[in-house]
Amino acid sequence: MSSAAVEILGLGLGILGWVGVILACGLPMWQVSAFIDVNIVVAQTIWEGLWMNCVVQSTGQMQCKVYDSILALPAEVQAGRALTVVVALLGLVALMVTVVGAQCTNCLRPSKMKSCIVIAGGAIYILCGVLVLIPLCWFANIVISDFYDPTVPSSKKREMGAALYIGWAATALLLFGGCLICCCSCYQRNETSFPVKYSAPRRPTSNGEYDKKNYV
Repeated sequence: MSSAAVEILGLGLGILGWVGVILACGLPMWQVSAFIDVNIVVAQTIWEGLWMNCVVQSTGQMQCKVYDSILALPAEVQAGRALTVVVALLGLVALMVTVVGAQCTNCLRPSKMKSCIVIAGGAIYILCGVLVLIPLCWFANIVISDFYDPTVPSSKKREMGAALYIGWAATALLLFGGCLICCCSCYQRNETSFPVKYSAPRRPTSNGEYDKKNYV
């Protein structure tokens, strides 16, 4: 596979990861009700996200309520909001930077600067993956700790929701896509940095002149 194709593949994975982060940020299913009681017939399911809480009735009706106060939210929710929004903005920046320096575009002439721009775009994708991993792991740690804490009532126990798994998948795509972009660009930069020059030896002929076949 050529370096341009690998670069496009990395860009595609980065875009998918960026979309996945936006989707995970908007979904209210970061924490969901844990059904650990003897009675498996439940009347409602509770979803808790970064922006709202939702209650899903057994009849299929769903009611959602946006959080009233930002300052009254737990620290993990505030950090999750901030980091996911920052990652969404950085993902857009990474997309524009990578497109400008990509081999398949003509925004810039092929040069070392163009390779450096692509590497910067891949590094931003990697940074996005690291940043979004912080709130995901923070939420997962809180959910697991509360689940196994005997002092927490059963009605307050939660399980990890679908948004966390979507976020982890998006993180993997961002990291893998960013690494592909950086590695491909570094390899191409090394190839173009040291051009190979061939020269034929200059051997004089019997009459003291240089043979023309030695010149290319």
